[in-house]
Amino acid sequence: MNTETPGRRDRRDSRWDEHRRARREQLVEATLAAVGRHGAGVGMDEIAAEAGTSKAVVYRHFADRSELHVAVCARVAEQLVRRLREAIGTSEHPRQMVSAAVETYLAFIEADPELYRFVVRHTLVDRPIEADPISSLSDLIGDEVGALVAAALTRAGEDTAAAAPWGHGVIGLVRAAGDWWLRADRPMPRAQLATHLTDLAWAGLRGVVTPTAPTAPPAQPMEDS
Repeated sequence: MNTETPGRRDRRDSRWDEHRRARREQLVEATLAAVGRHGAGVGMDEIAAEAGTSKAVVYRHFADRSELHVAVCARVAEQLVRRLREAIGTSEHPRQMVSAAVETYLAFIEADPELYRFVVRHTLVDRPIEADPISSLSDLIGDEVGALVAAALTRAGEDTAAAAPWGHGVIGLVRAAGDWWLRADRPMPRAQLATHLTDLAWAGLRGVVTPTAPTAPPAQPMEDS
């Protein structure tokens, strides 16, 4: 006969849940360290070795490689969003907010390009991921930028209709350019790239590249016949 009270079982289950959460966090940390040691192409053997355990133990806490990859992505997303919020919050001027977001994003991927490649290339993924943390990250950052810009425009008495698509457009622009920048082995300094992207995002192509189409010649007066 089981004489354990529900409260005792609940406490035991709670302690075990906390142990599992802590162990998962340790394995995420080990994955980050393994990426730093072996690069974006790191495999499960290297990750298990970094954690001082076996792949079988890793799979006790993560159903498969994809689940571990999602957990790592979520950690990276949390760090990046926190930094972006801090950077954007340093100013109330929309252009400076955009500049801060661009600079922070580029600084983040430059600081650890192998981790960024690991995240965006889905190195460990062995099945489709229903909720891609990186796509969700882009949406989250786009919402954040759009909301902050909308607030600044409201304070300035300006129309906020463009704030949401503008916020998402800025993030798409910066992410695509950042990917190119890393693939091309950083052909220009980060500050220069950040300036180019800020100018483009703020003014739009029409404000950056002045049209030079020829104008029509003035009409000639008609002679009396």
